[in-house]
Amino acid sequence: MPVMSEQELLPVREAREGNPEAWAALLARFRLPLYAYIHEWVHHEQTALDLVQETFINAARHVGSLREDGKFASWLFHIAQQKCIQHWRNSKRYPEPGDIEIHERTLVDESPDPGEWLVRREDEEQFMKHLQELPLPQRSALMLHFLEGFSLEEIAGITGAQVGTVKSRLHYAKKTMRQILEEKRK
Repeated sequence: MPVMSEQELLPVREAREGNPEAWAALLARFRLPLYAYIHEWVHHEQTALDLVQETFINAARHVGSLREDGKFASWLFHIAQQKCIQHWRNSKRYPEPGDIEIHERTLVDESPDPGEWLVRREDEEQFMKHLQELPLPQRSALMLHFLEGFSLEEIAGITGAQVGTVKSRLHYAKKTMRQILEEKRK
């Protein structure tokens, strides 16, 4: 029996056809990851919950425009990011200058990645705590790559950044996380 990827198992086609069970399955699969991602942007529980709901409403309205069912997850996270940006604009609350700083340089980093820190259960809480210390673009890239498993190209599509910018954000995020953890160990 061939092994099927999760994306092949997602009922996107059925959701496009209006099947409520398919939408319930998609909501069940993505509700928590979307909430965690959005909460990193807005830092407010009720607002994050509202934006998750708005993301799914928008997805339901526009699922017909999705050309590849296998891209549903990155398409959904892109909608979520746009909802967060729209929320900031509407609330007149803007991120701190460090949060919107963009590094255009691409750097190669061969050192261990922060995903390894999640291997041990006791490190997960510390990792999430220190994640808050990163600027938003770096935090977002790190979460999408290591916690949600998106490729660099998918993250670029979600965030609207170039792949080189995503690589740079991941490099600086890993570097900063290593520095934070080294300081805490002293």
